Amino acid sequence: MAAARIVAMTELTSAITDYWDAAARAFDDEPDHGLRAEHTRAAWDRLLRAWAPAAPADILDLGCGTGSLSELLAAAGHRVTGVDLAPRMIEQARAKLADAGLAGHFLVGDAAAPPTGGERFDMLLCRHLAWTLPDPHAALREWVARLRPNGRLVLVEGRWGEPGQAAPPYVAGAETLPWSGGVSAADLASAVRPLVTGLHIEPLSDDPHLWGGPVSDERYALIAHTQRADQCVPTSRDIDHR
Repeated sequence: MAAARIVAMTELTSAITDYWDAAARAFDDEPDHGLRAEHTRAAWDRLLRAWAPAAPADILDLGCGTGSLSELLAAAGHRVTGVDLAPRMIEQARAKLADAGLAGHFLVGDAAAPPTGGERFDMLLCRHLAWTLPDPHAALREWVARLRPNGRLVLVEGRWGEPGQAAPPYVAGAETLPWSGGVSAADLASAVRPLVTGLHIEPLSDDPHLWGGPVSDERYALIAHTQRADQCVPTSRDIDHR
């Protein structure tokens, strides 16, 4: 049974990779992906500047896609590392920052277990990713472990579509994902709260500039903080990298 589940999850991950790889070419056509409209770009820039620590900070952008948010963060003076499962997304992210004359480090890899070694970050940003994960609770634990003391976890998520409405078509088997179709703010907060010292939710549905127009489904940001250095108990990860 366990072996069969591993095979099924591997096949699902492969299908998800292929889906987003194929989507990369047209990904930036969506207003909140490409941020081509000035008012949309300005709206996301305003939020990121409010959420991020003072620059320069080390920021990990998981599920970075074509790097639009990474570009805004780099332009604000931060050191950005982006991770995405889809190689074509990473190719576009690298090209986007290079064209803008900005520095960024982009890696192809599983955002649930970022291939960044023992590096720690001041902020971890993740937008519209948690719903695609086979084990989101394990991913959340891993993400918090990648943060420095007093680090910030910023999760931009939502519950796509109206209650009772069918979710948009995705990959075969996606209906088995724990948060298929999105995750409510209440459910995500319940999962994150035991891992952090404090969190709050910022509703985002009411700002049409963020999305290129009005939306009626639930969209929000969860902002959480890890312990300060004087509150932390050393872990095996800390000891191993001293």
